[in-house]
Amino acid sequence: MNVSDISYIDPSSLLNSMSDSVIALGKDNKILFVNHAAEQLFGAGALILNGELLKHLIPSDAPIISMIEQCRKSGASVSESNVYLESPRIGSHEVNIKANVLLKNSSIVILTIQERSIVHQIDRQMTQRGAVRSVTAMAAMLAHEVKNPLSGIRGAAQLLEEVVGGENVQLTKLICDETDRIVNLVNRMDPFTNNLPVERSAINIHEILDHVLTLAKNGFAKHLRLTEVYDPSLPAVYGNRDQLIQVFLNLIKNAAEAAPISGGEIQLSTRFRHGTRLALSSGKGHVDLPLEVSVRDNGEGIPDDIKPSLFDPFVTTKKNGTGLGLALVAKIIDDHGGMIDLKSEFRRTEFLVLLPKLPNK
Repeated sequence: MNVSDISYIDPSSLLNSMSDSVIALGKDNKILFVNHAAEQLFGAGALILNGELLKHLIPSDAPIISMIEQCRKSGASVSESNVYLESPRIGSHEVNIKANVLLKNSSIVILTIQERSIVHQIDRQMTQRGAVRSVTAMAAMLAHEVKNPLSGIRGAAQLLEEVVGGENVQLTKLICDETDRIVNLVNRMDPFTNNLPVERSAINIHEILDHVLTLAKNGFAKHLRLTEVYDPSLPAVYGNRDQLIQVFLNLIKNAAEAAPISGGEIQLSTRFRHGTRLALSSGKGHVDLPLEVSVRDNGEGIPDDIKPSLFDPFVTTKKNGTGLGLALVAKIIDDHGGMIDLKSEFRRTEFLVLLPKLPNK
């Protein structure tokens, strides 16, 4: 781009391309401007938000209000990290906030709000990739180094069963049963050994979710209240239908098991999310992840001590769980070049899946 081209750039288009929320506030904290990210944060368009008072969107005693006043009085930049921004309208968000006066002696304050979840998502994605690689290597090792000796042990136990008698027969049967159980566990690791490229095409994500919801409503989640909040304007996902069904079937089944039997709820929602762009696990370039799918339940939440390792293999909160379901979900999402994140507190656990759209030809 030539220097002369800069005069043709619309400043609002630059602000709208940012992943951070940008809000201009005038006298009495009246909203003068919001970018696209701020529209998504508040769940409303600029036509509705412009002219609205900030106190109608967030509590008047929120830390952000005192930051704005401090910025106006001092005329200096004010910033704070790890702030909880909460209201019935926008939910709960952990954010970094920066406030600046637009011009010296001006009452206009520019707020920049960065969701901490994006930073956490990037860190978590790196952790998930390491976990995926580890479980893939472990699955290959189990298949070669464990299943073969187990078949020999089982064969030997069957031969012994023919020559021993009495209570010893029960012991040989126990050996066979236990080897079969271990083989079944190893077989569950088979999906992790597949490193072939995913066959992908244009997929309507809402058709995937409707299919999974039909299964849930007629089976494991028929006792729960299931709701959908979809953005019908979403473009096609670039994905594999069968694998995405497996992902969301797993997530919704987990949500159904976590939700209370009485008053249990699961909400599926979709939205277009600007500005999330991550490096591919292959190291070859980047991918935009504008398609967000949320699976939320009102269960007791995920214990804090296992949140960092929830997507690792054999980590589970279920009494009889194997801990492989979410590890497989993480692998499939990573194979798609996507990302999965978790937000969990009491009575609100939400898995967020970010996926790429169909690339432009």
